[in-house]
Amino acid sequence: MAFVKDMLRMWAHSWKRFISIAMITLLGVAVLTGIYAGCRDAFRSTDRFFDAQGLHDVQVLSTAGLSNGDIAALRKVNGVAKVQAERSQEVTFDLDGRKSATMQEIGTNGIDQPYLQEGRMPKKAGEIAVTRKFIRDSGKRIGSRLTVAPESASSDTSDTSDTNGADGTNETNGTDEAPSFPTKLTIVGVVLDPQNLSNPDGYSAMTSFRSTATTDYTFFAPSDGVTGTLCTSATLLVKGAAAESTFDESYENTVKQVTDRIDGTVKTDRQKARRQELLDAGNRKIADARAEADKKFADAQSQIDANRQQFNQQVDQIVSMQAGAAAAGAAANGANAGAAAAAGATTPQLDETTRETMRETIIAASPELTQAKQQLDQAQSQLNEQKASTEQTLKTKENELKTSIPQVRWYVQDRQSLGGFSALKSDLDSIQSLGNAFPIVFLLVAVMMSLTAMARMVEEDRSLIGTYVGLGYGRLAVASRYLLFALLACLIGGGLGLIAGFLGIPAFLLVVLQGMYVMPGLRLEYDWLYGSLGIALFVVGVLAATIYACVQEMRQTPASLLRPKAPRAGSRILLERIRPVWNRIGFLGKVTVRNIFRFKSRLIMTVGGVAGCTALIVCGLAINDTVADLGIKQYRDIYQYDLMVVSDDSDASAMRTKVASDGRVTSSLDVRIESGDLAISGGGDGDSGKAGSSGSESIQLVAVPEKHLSDLGEMVTLQPVSSGMLGTSGVGKTGSLKLDDDGVIVAQSAASALGVKAGSKVRLTNGDGVRATAKVSAVNRNLIGSDVYVSETYYAKLFDSKDAKNTKNSKSSEDSEALTWNAMLAKLSGSDTSQTDYAESLEEDSSVMKAVSCAHMADSFKFDLMGAVVALIVALAGGLALVVLFTLANTNVSERVREMATLKVLGFFDREVHHYVNREMMILTVMGVILGLPLGRLVGGMLTMALNMPSLYFEVEVKPLSYVIAAVATMAFALLVQLFVNPVLDRIDPISSLKSVE
Repeated sequence: MAFVKDMLRMWAHSWKRFISIAMITLLGVAVLTGIYAGCRDAFRSTDRFFDAQGLHDVQVLSTAGLSNGDIAALRKVNGVAKVQAERSQEVTFDLDGRKSATMQEIGTNGIDQPYLQEGRMPKKAGEIAVTRKFIRDSGKRIGSRLTVAPESASSDTSDTSDTNGADGTNETNGTDEAPSFPTKLTIVGVVLDPQNLSNPDGYSAMTSFRSTATTDYTFFAPSDGVTGTLCTSATLLVKGAAAESTFDESYENTVKQVTDRIDGTVKTDRQKARRQELLDAGNRKIADARAEADKKFADAQSQIDANRQQFNQQVDQIVSMQAGAAAAGAAANGANAGAAAAAGATTPQLDETTRETMRETIIAASPELTQAKQQLDQAQSQLNEQKASTEQTLKTKENELKTSIPQVRWYVQDRQSLGGFSALKSDLDSIQSLGNAFPIVFLLVAVMMSLTAMARMVEEDRSLIGTYVGLGYGRLAVASRYLLFALLACLIGGGLGLIAGFLGIPAFLLVVLQGMYVMPGLRLEYDWLYGSLGIALFVVGVLAATIYACVQEMRQTPASLLRPKAPRAGSRILLERIRPVWNRIGFLGKVTVRNIFRFKSRLIMTVGGVAGCTALIVCGLAINDTVADLGIKQYRDIYQYDLMVVSDDSDASAMRTKVASDGRVTSSLDVRIESGDLAISGGGDGDSGKAGSSGSESIQLVAVPEKHLSDLGEMVTLQPVSSGMLGTSGVGKTGSLKLDDDGVIVAQSAASALGVKAGSKVRLTNGDGVRATAKVSAVNRNLIGSDVYVSETYYAKLFDSKDAKNTKNSKSSEDSEALTWNAMLAKLSGSDTSQTDYAESLEEDSSVMKAVSCAHMADSFKFDLMGAVVALIVALAGGLALVVLFTLANTNVSERVREMATLKVLGFFDREVHHYVNREMMILTVMGVILGLPLGRLVGGMLTMALNMPSLYFEVEVKPLSYVIAAVATMAFALLVQLFVNPVLDRIDPISSLKSVE
């Protein structure tokens, strides 16, 4: 019982050490669990939401639409739980200029169900539900009416030339028709599209500009009022996928098994079958056209024949009359009248030759008959020519049918192809990677500080330990006094850390996340396993340090422990051998230098602890500086143009005329911009891969006219880059990179994410979904967005643009223009404000789809989530620095109580004692800061390399001010600690402190 009381008394006496260990454990566990818990809560709530709304696991698209046979084939695939046929249509409407939307049918099989936020779901024809983004942009509300018009040049697969029949119509066969939606609409609800959780009222990440397939909004309509049997896509749910977290690898593996099956025989067979359906439909139309033409020709021939028969009858009557009259005249010249009467009563018999001669004579003698015969002959001739022409046309169509209908392509996509899903996953993964890295530094510092504190604690009780061991107490029992002390401190600190880690930090992160994404049903959850392991990790580390300190003391005999520890033998330090310097140092300065360098363990612990904390602060500030400069570097340095204008293909000419007529442009470059996909090539033609796979990046494909390749360098800074270490990259000379016809230039952001370098082969997908394997000629410095630059000739070579194959040798740009240049890069006159205002005014023009001012983007680019996490990390690192310095200062004082008492006896005033002790701590702190500044840059580079986010490359930047802030903050913490240490020095009693231990 006395042993326990003494142990408790010892614990109470060492309350400062207890608080230090508890605080370090609290901070470490909070960092370890907090960022993880925030990301996990977001992951889980989003996964529950996706399951509740039935977000598709797989989506199948086809260049020729999907028929009932395609849907039936997908239902038979092993592992498919549900299949939902999707019908959609692109429409346009007027909303401060021409805007586009996708009319999406609300599925009846429970897949991709919109989440109702306000109002009710549409049930009748003409009712729609819209997103909050549309409500915000349009100013409309529930009950408002809207009139839309079908897109004139729809980009839906059902309306492309791939499905055109022999007569040029858009029907793929006799029964399949493109979807058609009502045009007079009433808003009855506001919904959240499960495919896009972006918060329209919060921060919006940069997105690439798309081609003519882009729509601004999505409207959800019921099946009532929707006509057409052809499906634009099919969405699938996979068996067992809902039981897995959509963000885990197990989910991806489950879905991949099904996509591999679809990509196998099903995809190949249905592509062939669908094309055969189109061929059969074309042949049926040709056959129907031939039958209809034959019927019309037969009717016309019958009419001509009837007219000719009537004409012949009239001529024959005249011939008979003339023959009868001739016979009567001959009889009148005969013997008697009876003979004449008999001759007149009978028609003379004429041979065919005579009759035909008389017909021709009669027709020639009568202008009316001549004209009638000519009309009959002309009608017959025209009919024969029409027959021949129609037959030739039909035969030509039969011959051209196979070449006019291209091969049908299926694209099998998983959730990774959804921009909202992949953006959320990448954001959370990147933040979680920071949460996995920083606790390592906290753990190392915790172990170092625990070793320092517990070693001093054990050393202070040296004689007491010897007494207990001499009285027969086991060494384990004696060591348990310190092990339980450290364990209790870790458990209390860890428990408080779990509260902060699973409640405080996640709540802070989720507030920031909800400003970026809409996540219904978000709640904080506790992970017993991860929380327990988090505490256990620090318990093991601190206990290991405590065990080491105990073993170092208790391996001695009780007699040795009962005697005071012999003072460290005197020795010279290196500075003493440098006489010119050493001789100029004062007495107290020499004592300070000796104390610093003679006690190696204290030197290492103090400098290492301060360096680690400083490094964490620098690392956080480095990430902040890197993110803060992204917009300026991209939109001021890399993009040399001031304005990007994008239009629909049909409005490209009007857009260029509009911009030119305004007179603001000093120089410009016409280009074609499409949204596409870049993936690591698996060989072949790149058509066998799966769109949206984990090894792909969404890109902005920029095609440049052949005659203006050299002008690209005036609009975009072209600098080749090569991968470096620790977040750095080798950047080549400006202007040393040229676009040619031998490959594409890939942005550094996309190349870094995919591991692509110059000479690599990649799978490139253009805006029409056509894929090809391309060679990477160079990697260009690029931080925001994933631009891929390609020449007109190489674009034609990749995507088989027939009209563009000979553009390189053509004489006229108008004659050679194979691609529609739907975008313009332009340099403008005027200030940044005027350029921004001009871009906004252009967006109101009906011919402009999007106008972006680089000046506006440079000023407005922000990354709120990363900034919030950096602020959190810097705050925790500052707290750790304060605890570390407090622990080291108190340990330093406790080790040197007799020395401080001696100084007081010798006549040192309190302020002089303060200066004597604090000077050593400040020197050690400065040494730690000097070591921590480059270490922070090193760690910052490593962490930014781990931040693989879509369309972003973190070019590590640490501003001089950040180094100053980190150094000043650490020194400020050291000065603050002095305020706590000085009263301890004042309370040292020289008499009791100098008493002999024996």
